[in-house]
Order: sequence, then C-alpha cells, then structure tokens
Amino acid sequence: MQSLYVEGNSPMHRLSPRVKLVSLAVFGVLLFVSQNIALLSGFVLLTAVVYRTTGLPLGEGLRRLRPVFLTIAVVALFNLLFNPWQAALVPVLRLTALMLLAAAVTATTSIAAFIDEVTALARPLERTGFVQADDIGLALGLVLRFVPEIVGRYQAIREAHKARGLKVRPTSLLAPLIILTLRDADNVAAAIDARRIRRHGS
Repeated sequence: MQSLYVEGNSPMHRLSPRVKLVSLAVFGVLLFVSQNIALLSGFVLLTAVVYRTTGLPLGEGLRRLRPVFLTIAVVALFNLLFNPWQAALVPVLRLTALMLLAAAVTATTSIAAFIDEVTALARPLERTGFVQADDIGLALGLVLRFVPEIVGRYQAIREAHKARGLKVRPTSLLAPLIILTLRDADNVAAAIDARRIRRHGS
C-alpha cells in the first residue's frame, strides 16, 4: 500500500508526533474562532511555507493537494451562491490553512508514529469501557493507508479508461473503484482476524 509519509530531516520531521497532533488541533480551533480575513490569509501563507519545507518536490506536493483544492473549490462555490464574497472567503481560507497544515503533518509523520501516539493519547478513554485505545490507533492507521491507496486506484482506473478510448465518467469509474476497495477491505479484515486468533491462542 502507498503511504503519505515522506522521508526527510526538516524541522517538521524532527518534531514529535504528539506536538504536531496537538498543534494541529489547537490551530484548527484558532482558525474557526477567527473571522479576520487578513489574519486567515496570513495563516494560509504560513501553512503553505510549512508545507513547502517538508521536502516534497513542487510537482508532487501540488499533485497531493489536488483533491484538497477540489474540495475547497466546491466549498467556495457553494458559499458564493448564498453569501457575499467576504463571508464566503472566510471558510475557504480556514479550510485551506487547516488542510495545508494537515498535509504537512501527514507528510512528515510515519503511520507507525501516528498509531503509537494516538493509541497513547486514547488510553484514558479505556476507563469508560466503551473503546479500546488499540482499536482507535488501528482505525486511524487503516484510514491513513487507504486514502492514498484509493486515490491512486482512482487515477489508475481513469488512465486505463483514457488509454482504451473510453469516455471518462464518474459513474464508470466508481463501480470498479468500489469493488477493488471492498476487496482490499475484506483482505485486511481477514488479516486482522487471523492476527487476533494467533494472539489469543499464544
């Protein structure tokens, strides 16, 4: 499976996963309590600089952000239909800054580090009896693994359609994408079940 993590030695790479996750959460709160367009624009520039320092080549960095920009464009269009441009710009700037920082965090933190840190942070929740910290960490790890995998599959299916001279329609791409994703999910579920059986049996 593909990974969003990029090897490097940037300042973001050297920060501990806990600091990055907590900073991302605090930054998200600050973004959503601010209505100042100038301040939010500054946050966008700041997070763009942070993302650029992750060591990703410019082309690869922009390619990774393509789905993010598409989401932001949809949000912007929807807001412009119902609000003045100043009011519509605020959520767009918020999302852009938050997604850029999130992209920088995922590019500089390995999945193993993510899982270990989230599992450790979730340990106190086990006292409620409703959740298991290991399950939360595993769920996050699977999400981080499957997101780039699904995006890569979508692009591969789209290119295959183009190579065959077929018209690319969302409906014609979704069917094989869903089938392949469900097959992968079944394989992962079987592997998890087998691992638990071995663990319990030891």
